[in-house]
Amino acid sequence: MRDCEGIVEVSEENGKNCNSVIILGPTAVGKTDIGVQIALQRHGEIISADSRQVYKGLDIGSGKDIADYTVGGVPVPHHLIDVTDLAHEYNVFNYQQDFYRVFPELVSRGALPVVVGGTGMYLDSVIRKYDLVPVPENKELRAELETKTLEELGKILLEIKPELHTREDLLHRDRCIRAIEIAECMRSEKADEIRGKMIPRPVIRPLIIGTTLARPALRENVSRRLKQRLNEGMIDEVRELHEKGTSWERLETLGLEYKFVSEFFEGKIKTNDELYEKLNTAICQFAKRQETWFRGMEKKGVVIHWLPPVPDKTVRVSAALELVDNYITH
Repeated sequence: MRDCEGIVEVSEENGKNCNSVIILGPTAVGKTDIGVQIALQRHGEIISADSRQVYKGLDIGSGKDIADYTVGGVPVPHHLIDVTDLAHEYNVFNYQQDFYRVFPELVSRGALPVVVGGTGMYLDSVIRKYDLVPVPENKELRAELETKTLEELGKILLEIKPELHTREDLLHRDRCIRAIEIAECMRSEKADEIRGKMIPRPVIRPLIIGTTLARPALRENVSRRLKQRLNEGMIDEVRELHEKGTSWERLETLGLEYKFVSEFFEGKIKTNDELYEKLNTAICQFAKRQETWFRGMEKKGVVIHWLPPVPDKTVRVSAALELVDNYITH
């Protein structure tokens, strides 16, 4: 099953009317530490927004530092970590539905939802209310559409949905076919049945806080954390996952640490030094892509309050708590 992304523009709620906090930013900038402190000091619980921490067994490579959720012996509850196995392909639709299940449960108990993560599409799907629906493939329709050119497909899609939320579907053949497939299904008699099986969207009014660092400090953090993970047994973790039945191909789809360590075992990367250098470069490039994604969200109307880009986490935590007190009604 694949998803359709129907995107609805949103802007930040005015005044002290936010009912949740989102901490976003690139990798290796201390998002979890900030989120945990907010949750600890403002009666909150963490909802993870990390596309790899949802998988059981991806611990060291994904940075799933469960110990970070206990401060001074006090545990901070966390959600959407270890929710599925590697045998299953977890996607944006799955995340959004799980989020819609967890979020109102926290609110009903008076807990402040504190969303922490760097997976841009997961965050965006919640912030900008992606209209995702689990439409099955229509083989007959697909066979017919496969004979069309991309230009013809675009005309068909625009006839069905003149006001597209995203024009990106018009640029890629597979996405255009999928968008037509979903649009056709959702105007059929099956639409009500499909929507009836979905978890309804809760009212989400997030205070969105961004955190990052100057590029030299970010690169230093990436290098230090990578060395730490290698010393903690990241290579052994990947080998054990493969020995338990996960193919190298599946591990490579998880990206970064799992991709490069798998290539190391497959002989595509020859030495530990080469592994470190390639992986370190790839993670830094990934951090840049994350920042580009968040800037793109801002261009689409999402208000992100960026914390001071200083290495001292206490400064950023203090600034974040001040924002929470200004925007969250206690």
